[in-house]
Amino acid sequence: MKPVITYIVIPCYNEEDVLPETIKRFGELFRLMLSSGLISDKSRIVCVDDGSKDRTWEIITDYSTRIKYLNGIKLAHNAGHQNALLAGLMTVKDKADCCISIDADLQDDIYAIPMFIEKFNSGYDVVYGVRSKRDTDSKFKRGTAVFFYKFLKFLGVDVVFNHADYRLMSKRALNALADFKEVNLFLRGLVPLVGFKSTEVQYERNERFAGESKYPLKKMLALALDGITSLSITPIRFVTLMGFVFSIISIFAALYGVISYFFGATVGWSSTIVSIWLIGGIQLLALGLIGEYVGKIYKEVKNRPRYIVEDFYTGERNLYE
Repeated sequence: MKPVITYIVIPCYNEEDVLPETIKRFGELFRLMLSSGLISDKSRIVCVDDGSKDRTWEIITDYSTRIKYLNGIKLAHNAGHQNALLAGLMTVKDKADCCISIDADLQDDIYAIPMFIEKFNSGYDVVYGVRSKRDTDSKFKRGTAVFFYKFLKFLGVDVVFNHADYRLMSKRALNALADFKEVNLFLRGLVPLVGFKSTEVQYERNERFAGESKYPLKKMLALALDGITSLSITPIRFVTLMGFVFSIISIFAALYGVISYFFGATVGWSSTIVSIWLIGGIQLLALGLIGEYVGKIYKEVKNRPRYIVEDFYTGERNLYE
């Protein structure tokens, strides 16, 4: 079978501690795949610098001058992981038969990549990297991850269980993804909407080689909220249902008060205060949820660019070579 032109896209943000080892390991794998004829010599590894504040871009450009198959894309500012990943994919999609996205921290098993390409050669447009187990995670993270995926499924969002952003996409799948213009990106939910033939490759996740996680609890919660509000309106429908339920309850409460009055009983102030606080809290929660959706609409209608590419480094600093 003809070797596949494969671009491996690696978003990077403040990865100076791990990047030299990442480039070294990917280089070894790349040479192995080239020698076996699995990929074409036109294939490339592309590191996307997401506005790093350390030496990440300096490392990328330094290695690019010495390694011909290593390229770098520099974003003009920190656009966020999802936007940086999309920037890399959209910049190189016309140069490759397929693109593989993977993080720089070496937690995802890079040696599963040949299996991704074999699946692509078998006719699959999308290949998801799926964790076979989560032994490297804490109990808290395992529990919240399982809840997150199940909750998304409950809300009607089509996501692949235990899949993050380690995946292969064909050129036509990437062209279809390019038609999704929303600013609020949650690629784990958008890619399944493309709808082309897909499959999975299971792998075991490793400990982070160096540096710190770029997704602490706060960012994980923000990503989860983005995923829910970007892909489902079910929470808004829950607000409507909740309003209907409380309206029914209030009718019964009013009837109870009238009946109690005629029978000489009194309704305590404590129950009234509790009811006011409960309903008031629910109203504020509902307003906050609606506000989240309104905020999403506000971002979308401004139609600002999701990212701005400052440089595409190929060893000779030729922009968009």
